[in-house]
Amino acid sequence: MPTLSQRISQLHASPIREILAVIQQPGMISFAGGLPSADSFPAFDMAQVPATLWQYGASEGESALREAICIELRQLNFDCTPEQVLVLSGSQQGIDLVAKLMIDTGTAVALESPTYLAALQVFRLFGARFVTLDIARPRPALDQASLCYVVPTFQNPTGGCYTHEQRKQLAQACEASGTVLFEDDPYRDLVYDACDRQPVATYLQSGSFIYQGSFSKTLAPGLRLGYLLASKDLVPYLTRLKQAADLHSNRLSQHLVLQALRDPARGERLQRLQQHYRAKRDAFTDALQWHMRGLANWQTPPGGLFFWLTLAERIDTQALLQQAIAQGVAFMPGEPFFHDGTSGLSHLRLNFSHASITDMDKGLRILRRLCEKALGIRQAG
Repeated sequence: MPTLSQRISQLHASPIREILAVIQQPGMISFAGGLPSADSFPAFDMAQVPATLWQYGASEGESALREAICIELRQLNFDCTPEQVLVLSGSQQGIDLVAKLMIDTGTAVALESPTYLAALQVFRLFGARFVTLDIARPRPALDQASLCYVVPTFQNPTGGCYTHEQRKQLAQACEASGTVLFEDDPYRDLVYDACDRQPVATYLQSGSFIYQGSFSKTLAPGLRLGYLLASKDLVPYLTRLKQAADLHSNRLSQHLVLQALRDPARGERLQRLQQHYRAKRDAFTDALQWHMRGLANWQTPPGGLFFWLTLAERIDTQALLQQAIAQGVAFMPGEPFFHDGTSGLSHLRLNFSHASITDMDKGLRILRRLCEKALGIRQAG
């Protein structure tokens, strides 16, 4: 056996990636990953791809794309320049770059519990020590932490959305404590009900921050393209880390994303996408009310792609998952979203964007029967 780095002891398989491998099975109904609806992908014009795109490109990203992203960020009230924008090979790369920049063994990272499981996976690999962030009282956690990671808008996994006051309070607490704010915002355009979506980072008067977004949810995840905006003091380091990671992101993907951003009909397409997902969310709400009422509690999310269920009684959701897969249904158990690994018992994250209306009903009916069986409830019929 070769001698591996010490951090390999903290390297664990991604639960969601393993489940995504399972859902490739024919007939599997997936409520697991945040997969966009297959009929939501745009039609890209591949006829006129510049020959220059087949050559190496800038690590920071194509200049025209960085400018286009910067224009959109200014509309969100960021005071920024294109030089502060870094194009990523998916927003997951942003998490990796920030972890490399900020985290050594024992570095305290403040985050919510539950939070995005892939961020936990990366932070844990680099030796982070986790401090639970209470968004109602952020200062105690931030006084201990060098980095604060949050998903304020349509949070993964809960679907929750910070209020205006919570956003301002978190920004003020980061400034007062000197904690670097890392704001992950991949779902902000998937909004179905009125809520505050102003980025927390725009409330900062000083201090260091990273704000990142993704094109996976509104365009196509196969493009593997995201972006980050960083305070000027962090940009040089993140750029060098990007250079060391993959030289540059896919230039064809960047060309296609720029094409989409410049499309005059982009606003109309986004409205149609929001309407499409709102209808699917509402259908999923109805199906949950029919099949899971009395077995679980949940809040209808104002945006994003997920419902977060808390079962009425304690159930081993890992065992429930294996039973569900055997009957053709996949979902995400709650445990991987908690940094202590145990608090998530009796929680489920269910994605509503991927399954058809018919499959929603069928899959939730199967989940209901499995939950009833686990709880010893006599099943009708």
